[in-house]
Amino acid sequence: MSKEQFYRLFRNEMSFEEAQAFLIGLYQKGEEAQDIEDATSVMREFLIPLHLHPALQDKIFDIVGTGGDKSGSFNISSTSAIILASMGIYVAKHGNRSITSQSGSADVLEALGINLSLSLEAQAKMLEECHFAYLFAANHHPAMKHIMPIRKSIPHRTIFNMLGPLVNPAGSKRQVIGVFSVDFIPKIAQALSRLDTHASCVVSSLDGLDEASVSAPTRYAKIHHDQIEYGEIDPQALGIPPHAFEEIKGGKVPQNAAITMGILRNEIKGAKRDIILLNSGIAFWTNGNARDLKEGMEMADEALSSLKALHKLQEIQKVSSSL
Repeated sequence: MSKEQFYRLFRNEMSFEEAQAFLIGLYQKGEEAQDIEDATSVMREFLIPLHLHPALQDKIFDIVGTGGDKSGSFNISSTSAIILASMGIYVAKHGNRSITSQSGSADVLEALGINLSLSLEAQAKMLEECHFAYLFAANHHPAMKHIMPIRKSIPHRTIFNMLGPLVNPAGSKRQVIGVFSVDFIPKIAQALSRLDTHASCVVSSLDGLDEASVSAPTRYAKIHHDQIEYGEIDPQALGIPPHAFEEIKGGKVPQNAAITMGILRNEIKGAKRDIILLNSGIAFWTNGNARDLKEGMEMADEALSSLKALHKLQEIQKVSSSL
């Protein structure tokens, strides 16, 4: 039943009030795996895809948080995405401006000097040349134009927080998705396993972060095609010292951009650097570049210590501005 309602929503066949009630009703009921799968499959039909050569398309990776955790953290997945690209992973970072946070991925990457207003052809060229492209959701999801005001009128998260990571316009089948509640790990994992994923990991920390945390254990579901493995990550068992949750907090866009630059310049240490090592390490492990989390974190450490990640950002700035 919900699939037909999603079709009506995307076709703009619902009144504002009906659409609002539908989204609030899903939230109050608690979205299930089937709802997430239905909404994702419908939303994918309405997006503007980024067409890539099949050999490249199979390698595309994304790392993204759903938002909705109200943590006030800096832009962890955006910073990690640059690290992944610097180590040879093709990252198609799908995101938007801030909706439920002070600083969305589009806001902070733009503040870092990356041109987001690229044609589809230029985005594909960015991926080929830089191993990185930012897929600005507003340019790929025209149906969201009438849905966004409805979403913004609702004072809490909606199912759309979960859909963004699942509707990457480059058709990414490899990804790390951070979710705002451990209750949604199995739901999103089950939806992913039925949506033709190749290698994905869904994470949520026990202190309520939509990323892997350095101040509490993190639950995860690792999906390989249709197989799901559940587990828990203890940061201290990986050699990460205890950190207070407040240490990973950010602020508005300029502050978060400065934090990312400080990490990439190898100037910021402590909790902020450690949480980047952990989340980037999970991505390397998920994608098969690292045998385990420890090796994945070592790869991330190399990218920062050698300034490879900083040089990658500079390359992305230069190429995106020239296209």
